[in-house]
Amino acid sequence: MQIEPMLRDAVRVLARNKMRSSLTVLGIMIGIGAVICVVAIGTAGSAQVEEQLHNLGDNLVWIEAGSRTRSGVHLGSHQTKSLTVGDATAILQQVRLIKSVSPQVDGSVQIVYGNQNWSTIYRGEGPDYFDIKRWTVQTGVPFTEEDVRRGADVCVIGDTVRQQLFGGEDPLGKVIRVSDVPCKVIGTLAPKGQSWFGQDQDDTIIMPYTTVQKKIAGITWLKDIMCSAVSPGAVKEATQQAVLLLRERHHIKPGDDDDFNIRSPEDIIQAQLAASKVMTALLVSIASVALLVGGIGIMNVMLVSVTERTREIGVRMAVGATEGSIQLHFLAEAVMLSLVGGAMGVLLGAVGSLGIAQALGWPVQLSLQAVVIASLFAAAVGVFFGYYPARKAARMDPIEALHYE
Repeated sequence: MQIEPMLRDAVRVLARNKMRSSLTVLGIMIGIGAVICVVAIGTAGSAQVEEQLHNLGDNLVWIEAGSRTRSGVHLGSHQTKSLTVGDATAILQQVRLIKSVSPQVDGSVQIVYGNQNWSTIYRGEGPDYFDIKRWTVQTGVPFTEEDVRRGADVCVIGDTVRQQLFGGEDPLGKVIRVSDVPCKVIGTLAPKGQSWFGQDQDDTIIMPYTTVQKKIAGITWLKDIMCSAVSPGAVKEATQQAVLLLRERHHIKPGDDDDFNIRSPEDIIQAQLAASKVMTALLVSIASVALLVGGIGIMNVMLVSVTERTREIGVRMAVGATEGSIQLHFLAEAVMLSLVGGAMGVLLGAVGSLGIAQALGWPVQLSLQAVVIASLFAAAVGVFFGYYPARKAARMDPIEALHYE
């Protein structure tokens, strides 16, 4: 049997009962549209979380001075003076899974340029910090190992600092006062936006750690060591090796608490990503209930149609129509209902996704995979829920069908 005449016949039959067919199509349309919207929103959420994970750093291993708990007492970080530049050097040389390190000293500071002043976060770092944090120097240049060795009075500023102090003026080559230290701006950082815990990452000034230690903080120890593992899969093992090395260097006895701690913001982001994917799957499951309801609607409509057309079925069988042709005709009607609903649902999902993106300012992206899967699912719903009515029609007794009132 040719498909095209069969589909034309299905459209003609469905057009006889426009209201009933339209309501059935509406159920499928809402289900498909809801699935596409939910997947688009979930994909956008996952993309934002993955971007946050990328912005954290290049396989970041973050070592802080001070144990968060000692003898059951919560102390917080930066409570010891035992973390040193020698520790950072030893980690780089002896932990093969660590490819780069940056000693870090940080704190709050008041900076001044002309008649403008701003309170910000200073970070004393090594030259590898920019690669570890995947932070691009947008204009100018980063400081060098020679600048660190000399304790040079140079700095690289974040975008928020640039706007607050300089406005539209080019900051390169200008001298700002960091606390009481005159410091030359040699570079500006590309904007990074907020961190995963809501902090403005661009509100910062980055200097050689030796300059900060000697001239601003007045200390010889480190507050943190920022490390980069050779690969994402090596982060956990690199962390374990760094812990063993630091315990040995700090002469910490077995059973005693560490005088440092290693933060794992990447683990938190991964947990957020997993939670986002689970929530998306849950919402898709809920939205799929609408498709199930739409499928039941198709079955109901087709059963009513079979009952109403019993005599017509008997006539077709009397003039030679086979069970297979009768079944295909009714299946075609069911599939036509689901395909029309699916097409309208895709349109609804696309419009809904764009509407949500504009209303909430989310970078919602329409998933082509979701559209294809939803469309195929719509066709499958038509076949699945249309099979029983079609089979019922095909198995009618022609004589009884002809005598049906």
